[in-house]
Amino acid sequence: MRVVLASASPRRHELLGMIGIAHDVDAADIDESMRQGESDTGHALRLATEKGLAVAARHPDALVIAADTIVVLDGRIFGKPVDEADACRMLRALSGRTHVVHTAVVVALGGGRRVESRVESTRVTFRELDDSEIAAYVATGEPMDKAGAYGIQGYGATIVERVDGDYFTVMGLALRRLVALLERVGIQYRFHPLDGAPA
Repeated sequence: MRVVLASASPRRHELLGMIGIAHDVDAADIDESMRQGESDTGHALRLATEKGLAVAARHPDALVIAADTIVVLDGRIFGKPVDEADACRMLRALSGRTHVVHTAVVVALGGGRRVESRVESTRVTFRELDDSEIAAYVATGEPMDKAGAYGIQGYGATIVERVDGDYFTVMGLALRRLVALLERVGIQYRFHPLDGAPA
């Protein structure tokens, strides 16, 4: 079955390739504003579902995979920074603290007639960061397209002290949860490396 990833995230694209799922990419463009009274997990799940359904409507013959990741500290959602100053502000807030990363995963079949979804949550602790470290990290450009202004799979690995939970949730696609959702829609995942991928 043809698979479509409803995300422009290079990390999600890489993760699907890493586990041998060949796919096309068709990102959804939706309003990501939080609604009044919406919980953080509810927000992530709604956004992932809306992305999945929007793309499923364009590809009714495909299995669509969608996801959304948010970072939460003290009840505040940290999305993607709007500029470098915003990235610095987020990193200062996260420094030396433990936050939660929620990643919602959605699979949709038949143009959205069958949808399964779940939110996976992981606790991440940062080491203490000084202003010069934060400025140097932001200058790499890595934080600018990531929730919470960091990427755990890049330079950001050096500022993370501890991860309690699923590492891939923090990267943006909980792979174990994805496989479970595929089984719920009747698709059994099999280990099958893509051409050119390590066996």
